[in-house]
Amino acid sequence: MSILNTGDFLKKLFSGNSSLKTKLFSTLSIIWMILIGYIIWWNGVQSPGIDKSFKWDEWIWFGFVPAIAPFIIYIIWKKNE
Repeated sequence: MSILNTGDFLKKLFSGNSSLKTKLFSTLSIIWMILIGYIIWWNGVQSPGIDKSFKWDEWIWFGFVPAIAPFIIYIIWKKNE
């Protein structure tokens, strides 16, 4: 995997010429990150402790990493064109 392949993938993703499967996975990943961010924020607001801040480390591990993992696996296993 190289940076150029990742750049090409991102260009293809944002160009509008993506397949339905790519658009679906992208949409689900964004929804997942927003949903997990909301849940983490709500749990922080409802916590009985003094610290009511957003837990960025939880969002990265439970929101960002699971949302990006399918794209990383796709880039690794993508057939060369």
